[in-house]
Amino acid sequence: QPQMYSATSLDQLPHHFAAREMFGHSMLLPVPDIDRTDFMLIIGANPVASNGSLMTAPGVRERLKGIQARQGLVVVMDPRRTETAKLADVHHRVLPGADVWVLCALARIILDSRQGTHGNRALGISDGIEELASVVSVVTTADAARRSGISVEAIEELAASLMSAKRAVVYGRMGASTQAHGGLCQWLINCINIISGNFDEPGGAMFPSPALPLVRGKVPKGAAQAARSRVRDLPDFDGHFPVATLADEILTPGGGQIRALFTLAGNPVLSGPNGRKTDTALASLDLYVALDIYLNETTRHADFILPPTTGLEIEHYDLVFHALSVRNTVRYSTASLPPAEGALADWQILGQLSKRLLRFRPRLQWVKQRAKASFMRWLTPRGLVDLGLKLGPYGAWSSPGRWRTGLTLKRLLRHPHGIDLGALEPRLPQCIHRGDRRIQLAPPALLARLAELCSQQASGTAKGDTGLALIGRRHLLSNNSWLHNVDRLTRGKDRCTLMMHPDDAQARDLSTGDRVAVSSATGRIVTSAMVTEDIMPGVVSLPHGYGHDRGRTRATVATLKPGASINDLTSDADVDELTGNAAFSGVRVTVVKDESEVVEEQPKL
Repeated sequence: QPQMYSATSLDQLPHHFAAREMFGHSMLLPVPDIDRTDFMLIIGANPVASNGSLMTAPGVRERLKGIQARQGLVVVMDPRRTETAKLADVHHRVLPGADVWVLCALARIILDSRQGTHGNRALGISDGIEELASVVSVVTTADAARRSGISVEAIEELAASLMSAKRAVVYGRMGASTQAHGGLCQWLINCINIISGNFDEPGGAMFPSPALPLVRGKVPKGAAQAARSRVRDLPDFDGHFPVATLADEILTPGGGQIRALFTLAGNPVLSGPNGRKTDTALASLDLYVALDIYLNETTRHADFILPPTTGLEIEHYDLVFHALSVRNTVRYSTASLPPAEGALADWQILGQLSKRLLRFRPRLQWVKQRAKASFMRWLTPRGLVDLGLKLGPYGAWSSPGRWRTGLTLKRLLRHPHGIDLGALEPRLPQCIHRGDRRIQLAPPALLARLAELCSQQASGTAKGDTGLALIGRRHLLSNNSWLHNVDRLTRGKDRCTLMMHPDDAQARDLSTGDRVAVSSATGRIVTSAMVTEDIMPGVVSLPHGYGHDRGRTRATVATLKPGASINDLTSDADVDELTGNAAFSGVRVTVVKDESEVVEEQPKL
């Protein structure tokens, strides 16, 4: 039986899980109305570097400064003093993986005050407020402060700001997702925005109205039963299994063992947990085919690499980014250059592969799928976008009176820089994808998991806390591992360094520039130390996407500054139990000075 895996379970699955459980569809993802808010609490996110992850916000630095210009406040909760934290009015250092306790305390304080209930439209169409209040009531502010590292006064001040600000919003991203409690964090963030009166309201958390909607069709009658992975019994989500178990499924013998793999523009050796194990698993496959423009740390194992057109040769419509935009926008990017002779776009390659694979399907399936594939080849992606725009909320076919002026691809192409369709607007309850059009504040799975967590902590059964906690970080000039082979973006000082607080460095007799060995239960890497007060004591930080020293790649620039892979330290056994998302944040590590001799090697080609 074919299996599918995607990068969703490496960084954002908790968002989709909470959306499905609360709103009925995994792509109903609220975004901060950053341009109209007066108070923004940012948890485990660094939009100044990411430009807004799951929040399309070009020029986000100026947008955050706009909040301050309106006499509003920007507050960041993060173990590291990030680029965003440096811009913020207030920065609270929180222990990795402890955000859930602060969120519980904030929810309890707001619910106890009942201040956000008057005139609260979102709360008026929500079910489960009493159940939510009951489960968070056991988390006192003192408990939350002790577990998170944030003071009681700071937590109470955050709650007061959320309730007193005319327009406020809470936004959480990578640090709140890629941890053991990621699903709980994203659920509680949505709950806090709702109970504080800041959901589906200008300046709060709102649903964009994209010109080409991702959420279509009838409201489902009931959720389908999730399949389970063969080796670790992890649940799938929307047909995709967690990447954290991909290597297990390849390496573990028995019925259903994966022996062939097809990847599309992915590099799980560097982006997935326990990269060395994934490396070993890929080398054992009977067949591996990659659709990719890079010969990288993953595709070096491929038997066949199918390179598609890329960059200036392709047309593009940002289907997802427009659906997560802080303003309703639409843009179509045409190709700047014709493709090289004989080159095919990725959709053309996939179409040709599908056509050939259909020969092995039963006759009836072959006829149906062949007809569908032929129609899609005739329509082309450009035709599909045109059809979607015409049928969308601004489209020429959306209502009888709009056929002359409504949106079509032809009309959109007259605006090469795109069209601003206006500020976000309230969409409740019509957008809720549940039969009763009501929000579920207390989904049973989330409620039970939080109750279990509170019970474990109360009984002292939680894991011990030893060593240093490792977190990741991203740089403005880097997009995962993709841009490390671009010379102009890798110049200057080494960016793959281990950030460490001066107290932790002094205890280990370390200084900036020292070579250090970092070890976890999974593996060991060697890198350079960077001593800075930008990281809180007890926490160290290493950027994501490095480790270009494995050989047999063609990333000649990247191999000159290979760095070390943080995912040689993270464990594929650590996941968010609710969602299956990899739990990268807070890995326990030891750090010592590396006394081994450094040998300079030529890049391996």
